[in-house]
Amino acid sequence: MTVDKPGTQPPSSGGVVAALRRFTSGANISLYRLTNGAVGGKMGGRPILLLTTIGRKSGKERVTPLLYLPEGDHFVVIASNWGEANHPMWWLNLQANPRAKIQIGPKTIPVTARQASPEERQHLWPIITSKYSNYADYEKSTTREIPVVILTPGT
Repeated sequence: MTVDKPGTQPPSSGGVVAALRRFTSGANISLYRLTNGAVGGKMGGRPILLLTTIGRKSGKERVTPLLYLPEGDHFVVIASNWGEANHPMWWLNLQANPRAKIQIGPKTIPVTARQASPEERQHLWPIITSKYSNYADYEKSTTREIPVVILTPGT
């Protein structure tokens, strides 16, 4: 039997889930970089890119693996945060500084991020949810509109 120290509480399931997500994300990033995306570059056959943003508070580089959708010369990512009530940190970072870089396989590309216009979102959302059904589930589990983010290379 384990006895907690006075004034401490066991971790909540949310804390455990968040820790597991951070661990999985870190492992994915390491394997992706080590193998130029040969390992960690797909999830269930769906492509993953590494997004590097600058932390809006820390000023440090932050890397996040994300599913993406190529759309013409652009890359589309979804700020779903697994359907949580708040936006993911990477999207908050991009709102503060839209300049970032992505890695797809061995290639690193500078990009500028912007939120899709209502018309673009209306066009893209059915395409996104037909390929990635989880996003439709995430949309149902939150009251916020999940941002569709367009990454434009070379800007």
